[in-house]
Parts: sequence; structure tokens; C-alpha cells
Amino acid sequence: QVPWEIVWGPDDHIWATERRGRVLRIEPESGNTTTILNMESTVETGGEPGLLGMTLHPDFENTPLVYLVYNYLPAGDFQADERLSSFEWNGTELVNENIILDAIPGGGIHNGSRLLMLDDGTMLMTTGDIANSALSQDLTSLNGKILRLNLDGSIPDDNPFPDSYIYSYGHRNPQGLCHGPNGIIYSSEHGAQQSDELNIIAPERNYGWPIVQGECNTTAEINFCESNPVIEPIREWSPCPAVNDLIYYEHPAIPEWNDCLLMAVLGGLGGGYQRISVMKMIDGGSEVGEEQEFFTSFGRLRDICINPHNGAIYFATNGGSYPGAGPNQIVEYANLDYVLDTMMVDTMDMDTMMMDTTMTFIQHLDQMVAQSIHIYPNPVQRNAQVIFSENFIGKDFEVIGFNGQSMLQGRVTQTQMTLDVHTFSKGWYYLKASNEYGTITQSILVE
Repeated sequence: QVPWEIVWGPDDHIWATERRGRVLRIEPESGNTTTILNMESTVETGGEPGLLGMTLHPDFENTPLVYLVYNYLPAGDFQADERLSSFEWNGTELVNENIILDAIPGGGIHNGSRLLMLDDGTMLMTTGDIANSALSQDLTSLNGKILRLNLDGSIPDDNPFPDSYIYSYGHRNPQGLCHGPNGIIYSSEHGAQQSDELNIIAPERNYGWPIVQGECNTTAEINFCESNPVIEPIREWSPCPAVNDLIYYEHPAIPEWNDCLLMAVLGGLGGGYQRISVMKMIDGGSEVGEEQEFFTSFGRLRDICINPHNGAIYFATNGGSYPGAGPNQIVEYANLDYVLDTMMVDTMDMDTMMMDTTMTFIQHLDQMVAQSIHIYPNPVQRNAQVIFSENFIGKDFEVIGFNGQSMLQGRVTQTQMTLDVHTFSKGWYYLKASNEYGTITQSILVE
């Protein structure tokens, strides 16, 4: 239901926020999904607000904290605010909210908000201008900024502006943030009618909004840039395709993408530009070379993460039109021919590695056996056979179209059941069933 952030966790699961107010934990081999936090009664949604950015503590094994940004309505108010909180992971769910930064003004649009851990133990957080562009140049406002804070919510002593969270300013709505080579931090930013931007973020610098859009190339922009510490984007796009989250790809599994910046693109208000952009970075990451476009037929693409083991990427879809609607997919793309080069592993560690690999495989196998759904034939023209694991017996299932329409509901009465789809229109659907272990979904293609 509109996945906003997906993160590959240190536990080899995908952690995902849904804009409606839930955090999901997904086992990527089986697709088993569990809800580990439900804040729907607290989170303000409708349009762009909701449960947004997420990151995990860099030492998660010893400090199992998850950081979340969400919009909420203050008591007696009709205007949303934004909050950054941490939650403790107890092995089953997220508990014990600790509010870190509160009462940032929010709006119906342009709320940011991505989070990025830095090597010095601080965190960056993006905020939008909430459709009040003057706030972006106002150093007394936290809107239209990239903020830097300590993980306890205090202001770092070496921030560029004394006693201020502000790290950089002059932003409209930055919704992508990632590390690159040589200490570079990249951010993608939504423009207005023109000039979506890819920026390199530096402290105390001005990114121009609302006076400057894209490069400094009009008389007013040139005059402003000459008298202010403005950094121009390293890439801009017009008309605006609605650029979103970023991740830097450094893995041998897909060598053509090595040293590339991968960016999820929503497609703009009118659609048509949705894709994953793969940009080859040159000059140590300071410039963009060739840009290629992939996955243009999946609708709006919000976020992307990478499996560090096999180099697979996962991207989250957000429906076909602004501002996004569910149900959505998380899609895996992997090079199935890639095999880890074990010759590079120290032979002294080989036995340990093999034991760890075997145990990991057994754990994954146990998780997959715990619950499963198999459908054949798939694609199907009339009748499909659905095989449920035994722990689904007595549970409800549902078949849903990718437009959100519920096509069929029923109860699992035996491990093998026949699904009649001959009245369905051609296209994609998915079957969903839940039990005490979580939720499984399987796609069905009706021909």
C-alpha cells in the first residue's frame, strides 16, 4: 500500500515503510511479509503526507534502533507536522517510540523526507518547503533544508550554522539521498515545472530555490548565484520526471552498472517518464556520464535497495498515477548467472564460510517451508491449481487486481485448490493469504 522506503537490513530482510503508517519486514527468498509496526491511527495521510523515510542504526546488532519520519496532526490542529522518532526492535516488532525531532511544519505536499547515516555518527534528514518556497531561504525555518543531527536529537557542535540543525538550504523537495565515492553525498530534488535536479550536497551551501531552478542561466539567477554560496546541480531534467530515491551500485554481479548511480523515477504528474535511471559517474563521482533508462512499464517507481550478497536490486512501485495508490509491488532484478568468486576468500576462512552459508540456507529453507503458496500453470487461461502449505488451512485468501479491485475471496479448505479465472480480463493479478507466520503474495498472469 504505497511503499515509500525500502532498506536492505543487516538481518538480510527488506524493511519497508508504507505511507499509510505501517512498517513491514520481508523475507526476500519466500516473500513472507510481517507487519512489525502499525501507526495508522497516528499517521496523517492523504496526498503526500504519511509514514515516509526510514533508516536503521549503523550498529544494529548491538543497538537495534529504527529511525522513522512521519506526518501527524497536532491536537486541535488541521495542519500536519512532521516528526523523527526512533523505535526499538525486540525481535518481533518495533516498540518504545523515542521522539528525536518534533514539530517540523508539514504540509499537503513537499514533506521530504529521506534519512542518511554518516560515517561520523550523525544523520542527515531532508525536509521540503511544504509549498511555501520562501521558507527554503529562511535560516530560521527547518523547511526546505537538509538537516544534520546527532542520533539522540541534539545539534552537532560542528554544524555550519551555530545552534542550528541546518546543513544545507535552498531546497524545494529533496526525496533522494545516498553516499557515493570519495565521500560524496548525492541528493535528488523535485523541481517545479522544470529542472528536477541531481545535486552534490556540501555544508553551508545554498541550492537556490526558489530564485534558482537548475543551473544559474538567467539574469536573475546569475545575479543571485554571484552573491550567494550556490551550488549548481550536476544534472537536471526538464520537463520534470519526478526524481526520487538514489543508491550507488558497487557490485560485480551487474558489471555494466558498477560505479553507477541508480535513481527511482516516479514519472511526473502526467506520467510517461517513470523508470530506473542508471547513470555512469565519472571524474571520481563528481560528474554524470551516460544515463540509461530501465523498467519503464512498472508505473511510478519510488525507491530502490540492493542485496549486498548477490547484487540483486529491488524497487518499489507506487501505482499508475499521482500521488500513488495500492496495491503495489516490490520487484526483484538479479543476474542469475552471478556466482561469488570464492577464490578471493582466504582459504583459512573457507570452512567457517561454508558452515555459515549452510546454516543460512537451512534458516532460509525453514522460513520458506513455514508457509508457501505455489500456482500452476502460470500464465493461466482458465483454471489454475493453487497449492497452500498446511498452515493456511482455515485461513482466508483473496485475489486482487493490480488496480486494487478485489476479484475473488475465499477460505483455504485443503492444500490444493482450483482457481477459476476464465471470467477475468487478461492481465496481472495477485493472490494473498495470511497466517500467524505473516503474509504471502503470488502473482498470477491471466492470458
